[in-house]
Amino acid sequence: MDKIAVLIPCYNEEKTIEKVVKDAKSALPEAVVYVYDNNSTDATAEIAKNAGAIVRKERQQGKGNVIRRMFREIQAECYLLIDGDDTYPLEFAREMTDKVLCEDSDMVVGDRLSSTYFEENKRPFHNMGNKVVRLAINSLFKSDIKDIMTGYRAFSYAFVKTFPVLSKGFEIETEMTIHAVHNNMQVDNVIVEYRDRPEGSVSKLNTYSDGCKVLGTIFRLFRVYKPMRFFVTLAIILTLIAVGFFVPILIEFIETHLVPKFPTLFVCCFVEMAAIQALFAGMILDNLSEKNRRDFEMELNRIAMDNEKNR
Repeated sequence: MDKIAVLIPCYNEEKTIEKVVKDAKSALPEAVVYVYDNNSTDATAEIAKNAGAIVRKERQQGKGNVIRRMFREIQAECYLLIDGDDTYPLEFAREMTDKVLCEDSDMVVGDRLSSTYFEENKRPFHNMGNKVVRLAINSLFKSDIKDIMTGYRAFSYAFVKTFPVLSKGFEIETEMTIHAVHNNMQVDNVIVEYRDRPEGSVSKLNTYSDGCKVLGTIFRLFRVYKPMRFFVTLAIILTLIAVGFFVPILIEFIETHLVPKFPTLFVCCFVEMAAIQALFAGMILDNLSEKNRRDFEMELNRIAMDNEKNR
């Protein structure tokens, strides 16, 4: 088992990967640097290998697929995940890994948004998107994560081996954050500097399509992890709709003792029945979610014992 594994997912990063690998080896001399090439059409893999990294391949396209492969194959006490585009300085790597190794952090978030991100990043919609995602997750999950979409993180062995990777693309950062928060894992923030990509290096993130996927992931995971809040909210919305249509019918009935709008009345009844069903669905799923939390804690205990044996 490695003491520290530096994980670098890459797709067409030949202009920057050599510097990132060398910086990682300089900042963490005891670490093993892994570069996972995700079907690059340039010389990324060859350059990374010549720089001293262990190069492996993931044929399924997408950052989430690459991270799934990394987490499955690599055994380490501490994992440092960083992008291959040289936007994150490695000077902060030691502080982040020490929080995992010495302070028992499960996930350390490299917080760009509290430092230079908004000055360095030249894409205004990315800036707005980061703020929206951070606000949504911290509001829905009652957390205080400073940077949701950062690609600079450190993880414990327990986090990596209990994290079910479901996302295929850039939604993976959102999924990691929600998984850690929901399962009450120790999350720390380290403020890191951010620099924009060097000239000639192109971002693989599509502002609109990937942004929609991230918001969809937040919605999906809120429904899965917080079913009671989700379905109670849905039940309240449906009840308000039913009441909104029912009140005019009731007023007319009081005034005339007639119900001329039977189709609307039937719709109100069906909408309210849907609200009641949503409420009971939330109660059932909340019990299942609680059971999953208990099972997860037992799995954490097993992982901790296995980790001690492997040291």
